[in-house]
Amino acid sequence: MARLVDVHKSIFTQIVAWAILIAVLITSGLWLLTDTTIQRTNRLALERAVDLDLAGMVDIFASGGAVELSNRINDRLALQPRDANPAHYLLADAKGTPLAGDLRVWPGLHAGVSETGDVTLPDGQRALARATQLGPDLRLMVAHEYRDLGVLLRQVALAFLTGGLLAVGAVALAGWIAARRLAGRIERINAAFRHPDDRALDRLAKGSKDRDEIDELMRHSGDALARLRRLASAQRETTDQVAHEMRTPLMHLDNRLLRALAALPNSGPEGETAARIADARHEIRGIIRMLESLLDIAASQARRGDRHGLTPVDLSALAERLGELYADSAEESGHAFERRIAPGIVLEGEEMQLTRLITNLLDNAFKFVPPGGTVRLELLKGPRLIVRDDGPGVPEEDRERIFDKFSRAGNHGGQGGSGLGLALCRAIAERHHLEIVLTPSEKGACFTIAPESKS
Repeated sequence: MARLVDVHKSIFTQIVAWAILIAVLITSGLWLLTDTTIQRTNRLALERAVDLDLAGMVDIFASGGAVELSNRINDRLALQPRDANPAHYLLADAKGTPLAGDLRVWPGLHAGVSETGDVTLPDGQRALARATQLGPDLRLMVAHEYRDLGVLLRQVALAFLTGGLLAVGAVALAGWIAARRLAGRIERINAAFRHPDDRALDRLAKGSKDRDEIDELMRHSGDALARLRRLASAQRETTDQVAHEMRTPLMHLDNRLLRALAALPNSGPEGETAARIADARHEIRGIIRMLESLLDIAASQARRGDRHGLTPVDLSALAERLGELYADSAEESGHAFERRIAPGIVLEGEEMQLTRLITNLLDNAFKFVPPGGTVRLELLKGPRLIVRDDGPGVPEEDRERIFDKFSRAGNHGGQGGSGLGLALCRAIAERHHLEIVLTPSEKGACFTIAPESKS
C-alpha cells in the first residue's frame, strides 16, 4: 500500500494555505485603504465647505456689517440644504458672548489665526469648525457636522467581504485543483521509487502533457530507476554466477574428500589422514555457509525498501512453530526455554527470511548460553520481537560493532562461526522496514526487533 504524506505536511497544502492567506491579507489591506480614503476624502470635502462658507460670511460682513451678517446667519440656519452637512454658526464679541447663531459657547479655537479644528456640538455630534477675527471686538465661527458615513462604510465593507470571500474561494479552488494535479504527478514519482516495477517505470517514461520541470523530473527519475534496476540485476547475476562458480568446485572437492575418507581405515597413520580430511571437509562446508550468508546479506541489502514479493505473514503462527521446535532441542541441551507470543500478529514480509531471522537469534542464544541457562522468545504487538537470555552477554566495547560482518564478541571467540549471523539478521530486518537493536539488560543479551523509527 502506498504511504501517503500527511495532508497537513504536504507542500501543496501549504502552498494553497499561503495563497488563501495572501488573498485574505490583500483583500483586508484594500478594504483598510478604501476606508481610510473615504474618511480622508470626507474631511477634505468638509474643510473646503467650511472654508467656502466662512469666506462668504466674511464677504457679507465686509459689505453689510454685523447686522447684515447676523441676518444672513439666521437665514442660513432657517434654510439648511438637504444634501449638505448641517451648518452651525456663532457670532460673538471679544468676551465670547453670543451675538448671533445657534451655538452658545465659544470653543477653544484661536480666531486671530483662523484656527481649524474638531468641536463637539451640544447634542454630542462632532463637527469641523473654523474661527476668524472680523474686528477688534467681533469674531465668527462656522462649523459643519461630519457626514454620517456608517451606512456607506458598511456597504463598502459588505462589498469587500463578499468580493473577498469570492476571491478566497476562487484562489482556494484553483490552488486545490493545481495542487492535486501536481501532487498526482509527484505521487507517480514516489510510487515508482516505492515499487520500481515495469508499469511504474513506463508511466514515468511517458511523462505528462505538461512539458515543465515536473515532467522533466519524472523522466529523469524513470531513467535513473531503470539504470538502478539494470545495475542491481547485473550485480545479482554476477554474484549468483560467482557463487555458482565457487560453490561447485568446493562441493566437488568435498565429495572427493568424502570418497577418500571412506577408503581410509580409522586407525594408524591412515586414521590421522582421515581426521585431517574430515577437518578439511568441515572447513569447506564452513566456507560454503559463509558464502551463502554473504550472498543472503547482499540480496537483502539490495532489496531494502523494495516491497515487491512481500506478502502477509502470520508472525504469531511462525513464532509458535519455531518455538515448539526449539523447545524440544532445549530439553536435550539442558536449557530452559520460555515463550510469550501474542496471537494474530501479521507482517508484510517473506516467510523464509523471517524464519532465518528468528532462528539465527535463537541459535546464537542457545550457542552462547551454558547448560542450565534460560532463553526467552517474546512476540508483542507492534510487532515487537524479543529474544533474551541470561548468558554471558555482549561486552560493552563490542555492542556498537556486533551487527557488522565478520564481527564476533570478545567473550565468544571460542564458539566458532563466521560472524555473519547478526549481520544477516540486520539485513533481513531492514528489508522488512524493521530495526534490530541490542537492548541493555541486567544479565545476558537482549535483542529487540521493532518497526523502524520515523525520523
